[in-house]
Amino acid sequence: MPPTSASVGLRSERGPILLSLMLATALVALDATIIATASSTIATELGSFAQVPWLFSAYLLAQAVSTPLAGRLSDIFGRKSLILAGVAVFLAGSVLCGAAWSMGALIAGRVLQGLGAGAIMPVSQTIAADIYTLEERAKVQGYLASVWAASSVLGPTLGGVFSEFLSWRWIFFINIPLCAVAVWMIVRRYRETPLQGAREPIDYTGAVLLSVGSPLLLVGLLEGGTTWAWSSWPSVTVLGAGALLLALFVRHALRAAHPIVDLRLLRRRVIGVATAISLVVGMVVLGLSTYIPIYAQGVLGYGPLIAGFALAAMTVGWPLTASNSGRLYLRLGFRLTAMIGSAFVVVGAAATLTLGAETPLIATAGATFLVGAGMGLTAVPTLVAAQSSVTHGIRGAVTGVNVFARSLGSALGVAICGAMVNATAEVGADGAPQGDGLMDALHLVFIFTTVCAVVLAVFTTVMPRDREAARQRRAEQAAA
Repeated sequence: MPPTSASVGLRSERGPILLSLMLATALVALDATIIATASSTIATELGSFAQVPWLFSAYLLAQAVSTPLAGRLSDIFGRKSLILAGVAVFLAGSVLCGAAWSMGALIAGRVLQGLGAGAIMPVSQTIAADIYTLEERAKVQGYLASVWAASSVLGPTLGGVFSEFLSWRWIFFINIPLCAVAVWMIVRRYRETPLQGAREPIDYTGAVLLSVGSPLLLVGLLEGGTTWAWSSWPSVTVLGAGALLLALFVRHALRAAHPIVDLRLLRRRVIGVATAISLVVGMVVLGLSTYIPIYAQGVLGYGPLIAGFALAAMTVGWPLTASNSGRLYLRLGFRLTAMIGSAFVVVGAAATLTLGAETPLIATAGATFLVGAGMGLTAVPTLVAAQSSVTHGIRGAVTGVNVFARSLGSALGVAICGAMVNATAEVGADGAPQGDGLMDALHLVFIFTTVCAVVLAVFTTVMPRDREAARQRRAEQAAA
């Protein structure tokens, strides 16, 4: 049971635990962005520019695969052991990356980092749900969201500083003391309630099907239209194999007594809708995150640093509203709070439809700020609603599926937007869209994200009312 103290700050009794969760989250967030400004230096030293995209894809794919598995395993083995395992794997990957002697070794290290990150993210959010009350959870999620906001700004800057003044290898070696501090704080301060009853068996069949099918599908989505044409045999083979294995996984999960990811949970409306919302959130966020900087540089003519301002506005708006969303959902309920947030997202996304070659950069930043502010009022309350609708024994699985849905949505968003841009704009030697058709291509991206924002708003309206969800949970607990 969470403590009764209402204090949520870093100086409170649970402050060191929250700080350790923020530090663990920072490891994941920083390594998703810190390598961006050093990738050219790395490729020059290791001699393989063609493999640079895999430094990012390998990390994201491995993270997406391990996320739902780690969430469920934390229900079976406990949160503490899983987050410590995640940090240990992340540390091993960081050491391998820092000592990499070839691009292949570096990519292998990034895979290990991604696997560790996939355990850290859902388990840290689940621990927060375990030790903080419903009233406190939104502010805690705001703390965790602020880590992502800071990392999105600091990551590329730190990567450039390390690669220019020290060595790009310190991008990864710096994780060694950070991981050590995170482990020390978790071991020393986090006291987990021992699991009760017999331990459930591990669903190895489901784990293998999901672990192989997910990356194949994501690779097909990320590489289609860029590395190979959508209609080519590699694309058809990879996407077909991924879809087939995931179909087999769904069939298995619906029949197994103890599936590694219980898809039957999605039949509960609050969990199913929250997962669908997370999927669309990933599509909107990655669509804008990828192409707003391209618009600011390729159309408005700003440099990378100024162009980043337009996107930074979104990362500021998100934690700003997320940390205050608790006041709203405690007063208005999860459903109405999410509806208000999705309205902000729709307005912000629709504002991007007015962007053109003469639009001031401040207008672009204003649009992305509205999207970020809306996401803070949508993504956090729906996740908290899903976590609050289940007992401790399956909360990790619910959180893992929610985080995985956002990863899948991100891959889908990038794939769809990339296909539209590549079909409309001229692509330069560096792979970036350019030329006279660039604004037309970006306008298609903004139309797509606006449509996704409208779908997001529709999903929030079908969330169950809070009283209905509470009655359903009480009935299930009584039956159990």
